Amino acid sequence: MKDKTDKQKAGVVSRSLHPSHFSLHPFYRVGIGNDVHRLAPGRKLILGGVRIPFEKGPVGHSDGDALIHAICDALLGAAALGDIGHHFPDTSPKWRNASSVLFLRHVRRLLDQAGYAVVNVDATVGLERPKLAPHMPRMQKRLAAALGLRPAQVSVKAKTGEGLDAVGQGVAVRADAIALLEGSRP
Repeated sequence: MKDKTDKQKAGVVSRSLHPSHFSLHPFYRVGIGNDVHRLAPGRKLILGGVRIPFEKGPVGHSDGDALIHAICDALLGAAALGDIGHHFPDTSPKWRNASSVLFLRHVRRLLDQAGYAVVNVDATVGLERPKLAPHMPRMQKRLAAALGLRPAQVSVKAKTGEGLDAVGQGVAVRADAIALLEGSRP
């Protein structure tokens, strides 16, 4: 019997990767999304399906919920199902002033049809004012309900712009999201 090599003694195993190693069932896909809307007086500030008292709100064809729009794009991207503009065009009267919660429910149905389940969603909202911390638990619950998830599967965080860029100057709201999907077929 040959002496073990130093790598074998250390427990290091050398394996080459082959594409078949990635055909696991279940399999996972990750998607990212982002959205930004200009803020204007006289518009309702709605984020994560929750109305937040404030003197300005996002300008948009729908309710302008940047948080839900970013999450929709992350979910659609993970499943390679296009983007929010493809499914909810701003040229369609059907979506004028629509609640973005409807978008999220529709995306969930598309994911179900394509054989995907949402594992989790993580999102960050960039907004200088108002402070979002008091509204986060309701956002988390509302988003989870629309996606058929437990609230623990949805994370929502908030950041200011520290006085920089459009968010920091208080003229825009931005949201970024990442989503993990589990599929039953490659």
